[in-house]
Amino acid sequence: MEAGVACKLKYPTWIESERFGRKPTASLWFGRIPKQGLAVSAHFPLQTSSNRQRSVTFELPCSSYNNFSASTVETGSVHAPYDESLMLKNKSLEVEPYLNGHSIYLVGLMGSGKTTVGKILSHVLTYSFYDSDALIEQEVNGMSVAEIFKHHGESFFRKKETEILQKLSSKKQLVVSTGGGAVVRDENWDYMQKKGIVVWLDVPLEALARRIAAVGTHSRPLLHYEHGDPYTKALKRLSYLLEQRGKNYAKANARVSLEEIAGKLGYEDVSDLTPTEIAIEALEQIEVYLKEEGGMAIAGV
Repeated sequence: MEAGVACKLKYPTWIESERFGRKPTASLWFGRIPKQGLAVSAHFPLQTSSNRQRSVTFELPCSSYNNFSASTVETGSVHAPYDESLMLKNKSLEVEPYLNGHSIYLVGLMGSGKTTVGKILSHVLTYSFYDSDALIEQEVNGMSVAEIFKHHGESFFRKKETEILQKLSSKKQLVVSTGGGAVVRDENWDYMQKKGIVVWLDVPLEALARRIAAVGTHSRPLLHYEHGDPYTKALKRLSYLLEQRGKNYAKANARVSLEEIAGKLGYEDVSDLTPTEIAIEALEQIEVYLKEEGGMAIAGV
């Protein structure tokens, strides 16, 4: 099998011979090793004299990846591109038949990247994107979330949030970034799962606190209850909120763990992950859910 490999890959990938219409006998893995470039691992099962199979694996690091301009693996007439954006597009094409037009609702604590990842998903799926907090602000004469909490209280905000989710629930082909507390009301789950799939972006608390501290806590009304420097305030409040909401987040149809993605890709810190890498994993987890019997039934497949 001929292969021309460009070493700009940012996501690990397996290519198995069964994808090319043959009995599965070998696999190739392509993944990026931080500071080293592309790693190529080949897996070959061997037949022994006792008629049992053994496996042989070898790995080849590609340290001179900057000298390559292409990002393609060629196998006969099959071309497999491995650049990050193409990986995202290819995964979206795999998921779309199972998704069947159903909406995606992103849930998670404040600062978990729901809006950023949501916009990437909406673009690649050609879905419409909505930020529920932004829609609430529009309904309240352009007041910010922090101002709404200050002048009207949290209960008013939560009521508006439910009204927004009810309106969105009648539509399909949406990606919706929800507020961090949207999961606490049972009726919100009814609306989100009516024609949608709920995806939890699970980010380590320390990473969230660093993100929030870097941009400031003024726009986060729930952080105003804590004292200390921005990082300490954020970490204390996030820990409390996760304790209160953890079981609710766990009700999501799919979970995207940034720690697990970082481990898979060989990163030491989740902050090294790109939003596109997170979006790819979100599609992976949605596909896993929809391929299960219960998920397929919900999605009408």
